[in-house]
Amino acid sequence: MSQPLDPEMFTGCSHVTSPFRIGGKWTPKIIRCLEAGPRRFSELAVPLRGITPKVLTETLRSMERDGLVTRTVHGGIPPRVDYELSALGRTLLAPMAACCAWAAAHLPELRDARDAHGSPDPAPALARTHETGPGRKTGPPSLSPNVEAS
Repeated sequence: MSQPLDPEMFTGCSHVTSPFRIGGKWTPKIIRCLEAGPRRFSELAVPLRGITPKVLTETLRSMERDGLVTRTVHGGIPPRVDYELSALGRTLLAPMAACCAWAAAHLPELRDARDAHGSPDPAPALARTHETGPGRKTGPPSLSPNVEAS
């Protein structure tokens, strides 16, 4: 089995909310947690502070539905369930690394732009788009292969 996940693995991130979206809020962090190999639900919860068991379950199910993770149930009492990145999920590692590098390199500019726009909170700033109106969704463009229904 691989090394335990570091409970502090996301503590050093100066940009908690990524300017890029892959799936939902927690999907990129779960992908990072699964990068080194399969993990159990309880292991994933350790570094993902603030995620509820319900939201972790929903996110893992969504990721499984989208083909990003595989879920393997092992016999026994209680049964053991492992989650692992699929081949498709692994294809997101390089783009995610590029997005992280870009965000780290341009974080001061990003913050300055948000401040100049009067929106210091990243969530509202990232939720806006230029295309709004009837029948159009607001929000950042998603890098996720899933398509959300309106």
